[in-house]
Amino acid sequence: MSKPKQNNISRRKFIGQSCAAVGYTTLFSSLISLKSMAAAALDNSSVIAAGDYKALVFVMLHGGNDSFNMLIPKGNTEYNEYATTRSNLAIAQNEILQINPLTSDGRTFGVHPSMTDMQQLFETNNLAFISNVGTLIEPSTKLELQNKSVKAPLGLFSHADQQQQWHTGRPHERTNIGWGGRIADLVQSMNSNQNISMNISLQGSNIFQRGNEVIPYAISPSGSIGISGYGGQNGFDQLRSDALNTMMDRDYQDIFKNTYINTIKSSNDSSQEFQTAVDAIPDFSTALPAYNKLAAQFQMVAKTIAARDTLGFSRQIFFVDIDNWDHHDELLVNHAGKLSEVNGALNYFNTVLQELNIGNEVTTFSISDFARTLSSNGNGTDHAWGGNTFVMGGSVIGKEIYGYYPTLAINSELNLFDGVLIPTTAADLYMAELALWFGVSPSDLNLILPNLANFYDTNSGVPPLGFMSM
Repeated sequence: MSKPKQNNISRRKFIGQSCAAVGYTTLFSSLISLKSMAAAALDNSSVIAAGDYKALVFVMLHGGNDSFNMLIPKGNTEYNEYATTRSNLAIAQNEILQINPLTSDGRTFGVHPSMTDMQQLFETNNLAFISNVGTLIEPSTKLELQNKSVKAPLGLFSHADQQQQWHTGRPHERTNIGWGGRIADLVQSMNSNQNISMNISLQGSNIFQRGNEVIPYAISPSGSIGISGYGGQNGFDQLRSDALNTMMDRDYQDIFKNTYINTIKSSNDSSQEFQTAVDAIPDFSTALPAYNKLAAQFQMVAKTIAARDTLGFSRQIFFVDIDNWDHHDELLVNHAGKLSEVNGALNYFNTVLQELNIGNEVTTFSISDFARTLSSNGNGTDHAWGGNTFVMGGSVIGKEIYGYYPTLAINSELNLFDGVLIPTTAADLYMAELALWFGVSPSDLNLILPNLANFYDTNSGVPPLGFMSM
């Protein structure tokens, strides 16, 4: 006769499984995301300069930004190469808004005509571009990629894979731990409030902000999502709140039930704490742009930043997302609309940060799945690789184009095929510079970005790209 099967579920395992199960329900998804229920914070002895405030704001251009129509060559020679390659998708030369980088390689550049405010942010040193940046495992040439003598990122040209790799900084493997989450694991103890996650998402769950210890707290442009109706003033909401309070205040004999209800109670208390803090922030004098969903996300980011002292934050990482960049068709019209929304939202956010007198402490940066093919598919573009990003903030060494802006001639050595450009700047360098500014020690960079040593010596004493004032 066989022995009865033992139940080997430990309390720690139960907590993890309960949080995972509850975390995806409508009722509790944002509440359980307040913080990891795992063990105490890591040893942060290598974290730099505690005591000040800094925030990173990740702007995801979801779907693949045609970024060589965002940052465009304008001088006659380079524009003619661009126009020949882009054919019916080229922006007219006289419509391109010229920018004047402090450091020039002799070429003239401009931005898309929808980016009037971003042009001014660039010219006033508050914005910079990183050119031809993309996911890489190691430096790669066209011949090496064709001969397969170097490792290419997994699932190149796949939305899911490239989004994941930009979120994780690990193009050689598939993982659900992000580089923003790994940073948070290192620096979370700098915040006096350990009840609310330092990683706050305006777009639900995401890989970028998920660490081994820290997971994102999902909110909406209105604030904490919380338990629907909890604390409401109408009769039904009062009855519901009373019932929930009765459940949460009860001491259960079963340790699993008790753990579960204590988790819900802790999360609900933190949700109420967060909402009370942001509700106390006065309205900004800067008007919110109409019909701009990205700007609405930025507004709540700004309110959360304004409540940082009340909430006990010294470090925060935010995630915002603007979708519908996958322009296989009607590129010119659709892309102009998306860039116009980003332009208005960035200008609004920058103005609010100046109003709060905290522009130097907040750095906003863009990432997209990939760029688009330089060649037209008829009326749009397809998935490509290396592209251009922007970074904004008072600590940004602005009015510069970092990295190497490639020739856009169709026969370029960087043209893998059909106007797919091989990145000349590794995404690791972009991420590492932001991490260093945020307070991560050079000695910890390789823990966050395991391929970084292929592109950068952390003992060099110089920044990876040089676009941040450290």
